[in-house]
Amino acid sequence: MVRRDARRISLETFSVLGASYLTQSAIFAVSADLKKLRNIGIIAHIDAGKTTVTEQMLFYSHNTHRVGRVDDGTALTDFDPEEQERGITINSACVTFPWAGYTVNLIDTPGHVDFTAEVERSLRVLDGGVVVFSAREGVEAQSETVWHQADKYNVPRIAFINKMDREGADFFGTLEEIESRLHCKPIPLNLPIGSGPPHLDDAFSAIFDLIEMEKLEFAGDAAEKTSIIRGEEVPEAVLEEARMWRAQMLDQLSLFDDELTELLLSGYEPSAELIRKVIRDATLHNLVVPVLCGSALDGIGVQPVLDAVGHYLPSPEDMPPVVGTDPKKKSANTKRKPSVKEPFCGLVFKIQADKHGDLSYVRIYSGELQANSRVYNSLKDQKENVPQLWRIQADRRKQVSVGEAGDIVGVIGLRHSETGDTLCHTQHPIVLETISFPETVISMAIEPESSVERKKLSDALAMMKRQDPTFRAIENEETGQTLISGMGELHLEVIRHRLLREFKLNVRVHNPRVSYCETVKSAVEVAGACHRVVGGQTLRGDIRIRMEPFDGGDKPVAVIPACGDDLPTELLAAAMEVFEQQGEGGGQLGFPLKNVKITVLGGEASETESNELAFRMAASDAFDKGLQAAGIVLLEPIMKLEVTLPVEHLGDFVADLQKRRSTITRTTPRGDITVIDAEAPLANLFGYSQAMRGMSQGRATCSMEPLSYGPAPPEVLEGFM
Repeated sequence: MVRRDARRISLETFSVLGASYLTQSAIFAVSADLKKLRNIGIIAHIDAGKTTVTEQMLFYSHNTHRVGRVDDGTALTDFDPEEQERGITINSACVTFPWAGYTVNLIDTPGHVDFTAEVERSLRVLDGGVVVFSAREGVEAQSETVWHQADKYNVPRIAFINKMDREGADFFGTLEEIESRLHCKPIPLNLPIGSGPPHLDDAFSAIFDLIEMEKLEFAGDAAEKTSIIRGEEVPEAVLEEARMWRAQMLDQLSLFDDELTELLLSGYEPSAELIRKVIRDATLHNLVVPVLCGSALDGIGVQPVLDAVGHYLPSPEDMPPVVGTDPKKKSANTKRKPSVKEPFCGLVFKIQADKHGDLSYVRIYSGELQANSRVYNSLKDQKENVPQLWRIQADRRKQVSVGEAGDIVGVIGLRHSETGDTLCHTQHPIVLETISFPETVISMAIEPESSVERKKLSDALAMMKRQDPTFRAIENEETGQTLISGMGELHLEVIRHRLLREFKLNVRVHNPRVSYCETVKSAVEVAGACHRVVGGQTLRGDIRIRMEPFDGGDKPVAVIPACGDDLPTELLAAAMEVFEQQGEGGGQLGFPLKNVKITVLGGEASETESNELAFRMAASDAFDKGLQAAGIVLLEPIMKLEVTLPVEHLGDFVADLQKRRSTITRTTPRGDITVIDAEAPLANLFGYSQAMRGMSQGRATCSMEPLSYGPAPPEVLEGFM
């Protein structure tokens, strides 16, 4: 039944919205009740409005006194100077705030593909996610990427269709794209009333709550709308559409709950509490995705998202026990429940490097972590001191004495731990699943201007590698250059700016270049031998291998024994170790090897003249012969490209992409714009952003992300021979 009585509800009214004014010390407090704790992330494509949503959440929870703006560089979570200058999020930032009796640990993540590692490691430790979509652009390339990352870790999520006040905003079109492109079951919980900017006749002005069946208007100054007006009269057409969508919502939810099904079949209206319970259960099992809408920039629709975080996303208690392995019995699985009574275990998921001591972000899964204690790094087999624990609030910190199961805390003082390492109780070891990151695709050479700068550069790069697991730096002693590698042009540009501004280094920077890989052309069988005298001792070893292209392993070079009992175990192990080391060392052109399989077929060993050294030499000989005989295939990184452009420029863009050796996989019209999905070699995309702006008078946008590696043209290979 629709309530017609208009009610103005101030955000200061805790009984309704639960957001009472908090002191600074309370901001850092975490709920002792695990059921009331939410560890969530805000994830989306770049410019969908993630950080603006976060800023509104902080404002409405009285964590800040004004709404920070990304464009002005005043957003609390974008505190890095590079982020403030560029107006984008580069580093994930953690904040804690209360809402309606819940404590929310929120991580605001980057939307640019070059910084996707920040999303990966955040989702690894979070319990739930809020995925933000632009109502104008719909589901974009990075939207799909972060969605699949959340799928990888089985993270329940809700969706917020933002920017309903933009020209061309399409709530229902975006809803259809969420279902068709992300292969999920979206269920709208509210509908927009109107669409587009204020100058339109039917501009976006409010939302309609399908659970309570009432209109929600947001009143206040500009973006800081501090009260909600509920239950005002709405046109009959809006009510009719709301009834239709509510009926669809209940019909879909009835598939997951017998009580709801019986009520509907009996003709009774289910209570709001029952509807929320069914939505919560289905969301926790990733059966549905609750969808809300609004405009974060105008302060419309953010409070219902906060309510949905509490209603539908999981607490640590709702998550299954974490599973790891016992380092002493690697084949045996062991579990930890999210309880303070369990032995301590946690995962280091982020490191903020600092000259005065790194700050390690740790998600605690079980037990307690106390300051001034000792823990065990089970992956490194090292004991660590924990001198200080901190509660983190973007760039602010508050020292605490203990962290409990479900918490996210900062630790200063860890000496051996890296991103992805497990910390645990010294008497109850466990190794949790680590975090895997994509390979780098682009490199750039830098060199110090003087020998004095060389040591400073080495220290700075080491610090940046600790902080960023997708950053690589290798020094060439012959040329004096250091080759730094990352996920894209923007990634390397940000690193270069940090070296110049933060570390005050005087370095020469060369143009970026593609990170190629090598594989073998064909399958070959070769024999390696060691027949020589070393120090008066005769060494003898013979080994046969098959080397072939292979695209089905987790490792770039897979080494498989298939020789039965031909060789003694210790000699076979020595040979396989050499194959693995040689595989990591690169191919004939010096690029990393990829998609190669080495099968040890057999060999011959002498009882008196064969030892591990002999078989190491024989394995090295076989590896070199295999590479020579199999031939070289140079692999180049292929990027997934999404270009959004005005429809009148479609022909120019298609022609330009074809010149860049691109394969266009799909073109999708969205009103007066068109989206081109293509796959293109990274080597042909340098400078594409500038060319794109020139072809469209600055009206087109694009995003790209690594897709795969593919064979490079013969002329590229010849350039390296």
